[in-house]
Parts: sequence; C-alpha cells; structure tokens
Amino acid sequence: MILTVNCRRCAEKTPALETPPLGVANAQEIQEKVCAACWEEWRLMEVRVINELKLNFMDPESEKKLSEHMRDFLKLD
Repeated sequence: MILTVNCRRCAEKTPALETPPLGVANAQEIQEKVCAACWEEWRLMEVRVINELKLNFMDPESEKKLSEHMRDFLKLD
C-alpha cells in the first residue's frame, strides 16, 4: 500500500516518503507534510544552496541557514 500525503509545497495529494529522511532535523514532520517528489526536488536544490551560499558545516550557523532554506522551499512555516 502506498501512503499519500497532502503536500504543503505542491498542494496535491501524492505519494509520501516511505521513511523519514535520515540526518534531517524534523524528519517526521517532513514525512508527514511533504510528498516524495517535492522532497527529491529539495535534494537537488540543497546542493545548489550549499554551493551558492558556500556553506561550511564546520560552522554551526551553516546548518541553521540550510534548514531555513529547506523549510522555506518546502513551505513548512
């Protein structure tokens, strides 16, 4: 059985992520509110954001910035 979710980003009822994404803050929230397709779009955008902002994950502020961009992109706020 494929689970569906009313996605916050695309506003469609589409297949959900099968499991919460690993290594992501609020992984359960993402699984419950974001469809698999939009999550994959974010994964591609994430690389662009990291490169564009030249994020350095030795700096704790970088993780915070990336999380803010993710929440904005996925319309979680």
